[in-house]
Amino acid sequence: MGEENIKKENGFKIKIPEELPLLALKNSVVFPQLATPLVIGRVKSIEAVKSASREHQIIVVTAQKEEGKENITKEDLYEIGTACAIRQLVNVSPNEIKCIVEGIARVRIKYFTQIDPYFRVFIEVLEDEPYEKDEEVENLITTIRMQVEKFIQLGIPLPTAFVVAATNVNEPGVQADLFASYLLSNLKQKQEILEKTNIKEKLKKLTEFLGEELRKLEIQSQIRDKVQKEVGKTQREYYLRQQLKAIKEELGEYDESIALTRELEKKLQKKNLPKEAREKVEKEIKRLETIPSTSPEYSYIRTYVDWMLEVPWTEKTEDTLDLEKAKKTLDDDHYDLEKVKEHILDYLAVRKLKGSSTKGPILCFVGPPGVGKTSLGQSIAKSLGRKFIRMSLGGIRDEAEIRGHRRTYVGALPGRIIQGLAQVGVNNPVFMLDEIDKIGMDFRGDPSSALLEVLDPEQNNSFRDHYLEVPYDLSNVMFITTANILDTIHPALRDRMEIIEIPGYSTEEKVHIAEKFLIPKQQKEQGIEKYNIKFKREAILLIIEEYTREAGVRNLEREISNICKKIARNIVEGKKPPKLITAKKVREYLGVARTQPSEIEDKNRVGVATGLAYTPVGGDIILIESTKYKGSGNLILTGKLGDVMQESAKAAISYVRSRAKELGINEDTFSKSDIHIHVPSGAVPKDGPSAGVAITASLVSTFTGIPVIRDVGMTGEITLRGRVLPIGGLKEKLLAAKRAGLKKVILPEKNKKDLEEVPQHILKGLNLLFVNNIDEVIKNALERNPFIEEVVLGKEKDEDQMEVEKASKIVSPLQA
Repeated sequence: MGEENIKKENGFKIKIPEELPLLALKNSVVFPQLATPLVIGRVKSIEAVKSASREHQIIVVTAQKEEGKENITKEDLYEIGTACAIRQLVNVSPNEIKCIVEGIARVRIKYFTQIDPYFRVFIEVLEDEPYEKDEEVENLITTIRMQVEKFIQLGIPLPTAFVVAATNVNEPGVQADLFASYLLSNLKQKQEILEKTNIKEKLKKLTEFLGEELRKLEIQSQIRDKVQKEVGKTQREYYLRQQLKAIKEELGEYDESIALTRELEKKLQKKNLPKEAREKVEKEIKRLETIPSTSPEYSYIRTYVDWMLEVPWTEKTEDTLDLEKAKKTLDDDHYDLEKVKEHILDYLAVRKLKGSSTKGPILCFVGPPGVGKTSLGQSIAKSLGRKFIRMSLGGIRDEAEIRGHRRTYVGALPGRIIQGLAQVGVNNPVFMLDEIDKIGMDFRGDPSSALLEVLDPEQNNSFRDHYLEVPYDLSNVMFITTANILDTIHPALRDRMEIIEIPGYSTEEKVHIAEKFLIPKQQKEQGIEKYNIKFKREAILLIIEEYTREAGVRNLEREISNICKKIARNIVEGKKPPKLITAKKVREYLGVARTQPSEIEDKNRVGVATGLAYTPVGGDIILIESTKYKGSGNLILTGKLGDVMQESAKAAISYVRSRAKELGINEDTFSKSDIHIHVPSGAVPKDGPSAGVAITASLVSTFTGIPVIRDVGMTGEITLRGRVLPIGGLKEKLLAAKRAGLKKVILPEKNKKDLEEVPQHILKGLNLLFVNNIDEVIKNALERNPFIEEVVLGKEKDEDQMEVEKASKIVSPLQA
């Protein structure tokens, strides 16, 4: 053992050995002159304390740099620590010791003499530097005392021993250590105060650290006061509210919330709800009684209960099961549409036989704009004696529009289906979902997938709206959807619906609709029905052919409305209204014609064939032109043709080349000529396979030089072997043929069965020819049969010579 350090304390000399055991502290600093209780649990620390208690009852205590670190080395310890006397030692357990140490002197670790099983160090005692108690020191001490008073004012709990010591200790250095030990929370700041031997610097640093600590405590105090104030206000309001409630009960009065809950309970008793829904509402009403009316949750629950009581769970209307009356209602409102009317009457008949357990049908009306799909839904509701709801699905992108929002969201509401049912107040209306083909989809979900449950008769008896949170029976609802095209409808959704196609109207049908429905309606709306103004048939035909171009009658109604408005204006201006609207009057009122009807060629031409097409606004004719000129066998396709139509053109060329000998075409012509196929109206996209027949006829005409008969229309898909395959939109195409003035229409043989659905007035005046092979088309579409031409084999002819020979063989009917 080296020389001993002698420290004077309270008039006594304490000998401090130069080599002592070392105790490392995880998260505290021990200062000289202060007693500190310690709990020791690390093996090294326990061994060091036991060794010190056997030797001199003195131990070096120092803080470790990293708080909480278990396994430490000498590099982890601060160089400055405190030599402490062990005043009390208690063995709590084999792995834990409690002791009280009292700081004797500040010491510096010179070096370590032992690492295991515990630290031993060689030390030197550090004395405070001499100082003069000048004005600066006095000011620093005063500042520190004022800071300590602020700590006490802020309500920081301090032990009695601290208050006594702070009052009795006059030595600035000891005071600084005392205040740092009790008032600073940061370990590094405490260590910095411990290491200072210059009193002025120590006091300055302590003032700085106490100021930082005070700022933190003041902010915490402000927050705490604010919270307590809010809590106190809430408690006070609750207490007063409870007192007010008790007073009102004594007076026989009830407050607003109790009156509301009792009113809701009365409504619940009158309402016939399913068991699960009733239990849910009762539970929410009980919650209302316990929640203050000022709470945001109160309004959420009240809104939910209101919706649950407003939704029609069992309320329904009685169906009108009189088939004659229902048929009359449908006929009065809509012309033709026999297929739809029969379907509704069939449903009514089944309902009459079976009773109310019949599931509502799910229909999908598909057709061009303006044919009466939406108004047909209203007529169906009227014929059934049911209420009608219409919901437009166009542009909907959020699944919550169908299923509703969950109640956790602010402003949550049920889906639009439940809202619609609540609006009409019955659970068996006719519910029209308009424009189902225009539903969108984005990150918020896919509404068409949500509709799968709604439009499935096997699932919709337990439809779950996210807002209601209980199953709702939609099986009594008659759902009707409408669409312009089927391609954009989800395949699974399409499979759940019964598709009913509503084609465009013929000119005859439009005239009938205008005379029976549109003209009387518009005369009434424009206030001129009392003047008994009549429209001539030729005037209506002129409006249809030159002022509208559509499959439906929406624009026709608009133009009739414009005429009625001009008549109304003339009446107001004092002019005499006409008694009869003629074609001349129509031109006077509506001005220049807006559309020109599709016209066939004025004479038979080489390379021009008349095809029939189906468009979203009905049928139309298309003129397919082809020509050839000197080149290298290239094919040019123009007219904004789609991929399928381009492939039909290539198939047609392959067929013509394969039959070149039979058609009398020199095979070298194909390699020495470029072929150009064009379909007019180049800005309009065109696609589909049904133009294959017309393209082939046009090409055969071009290569043989035989003109195509101008008033023969044709449609059909072709194969490389020359077979003619069936097509769609037969009624619309025949309508287009009739409008354009065609005399003969060539159709695929397999479309013969579809004629049953085409009204007789459309077929009147049309010569229909059904074919299986393209050869039959060519024989009937061209002015003469190209297959009877003599084929010269083994002899090459130029194109001009062939044209001259063919022309010389033409025999006129008179000569024959």
